[in-house]
Amino acid sequence: MTLQNDPGACAWPRFLPCGDAALTVELGAGAGRRSSARVVRLHRALRETPLPGVTETFPAFRSLLVQYDPLQTSPAELRGALEGMLDAMSDAPLPSRRWLVPVCYEAEAGMDIAEVAALAGLTQAQVVECHSSESYYVYMVGFLPGYGYMGDVPEPLRLPRRHDPRIRVPKGSVAIATSFTAVYPLESPGGWHIIGRTPATLFDPHARDAVLLAPGDLVRFKPVSPGEFDALARLPRGGAVLQAEAAAA
Repeated sequence: MTLQNDPGACAWPRFLPCGDAALTVELGAGAGRRSSARVVRLHRALRETPLPGVTETFPAFRSLLVQYDPLQTSPAELRGALEGMLDAMSDAPLPSRRWLVPVCYEAEAGMDIAEVAALAGLTQAQVVECHSSESYYVYMVGFLPGYGYMGDVPEPLRLPRRHDPRIRVPKGSVAIATSFTAVYPLESPGGWHIIGRTPATLFDPHARDAVLLAPGDLVRFKPVSPGEFDALARLPRGGAVLQAEAAAA
């Protein structure tokens, strides 16, 4: 089978063995929304209708890692079942949860915003307006638990990673690098430009849903003042609001 209307369509999907208990399904040539939508559809389909032997799935930018029990299924059987699911998949707009996430871009929260403004040829207010005006698509979650790679950042803010990565980036830091934006769910090292901070909790191991964002979600950032930040930090999930459960992306 092939997926049409895509550069190099004759090559997709590709099935690549990963040891003796996993199969990678590649569904596109690059990190684009169309390839990601295919990955998310297959990931969701396997959650809703599990195949015999499949134990877990891990979505990435353009591929899905499918783990399986080799005592219950074989690579050939799994590939055939996956091909059938892909043939039956629709190209209709992808249903997506929509999140509104508060961000303080002021004072120490946006520790790199002055530098970003200078590099982009903008004022700090224009950086805030530019970043918060977009609806970002969650391509994948990785690097840290709950760390969503979101795109696509407006062209004026597309900067390379910092030359001097930080050893410690505060939890909740909102950052940009190349065409992506992200929120650091935990304190960690990091080399992206920090332009703000959110009180939202993107990873809570004690919550029913430990990870807030999922591939295919849409996120908008709402500018808030330092005072609003402190108030929102006392709310469940730090004031992040689920605006729609299943809106077409």
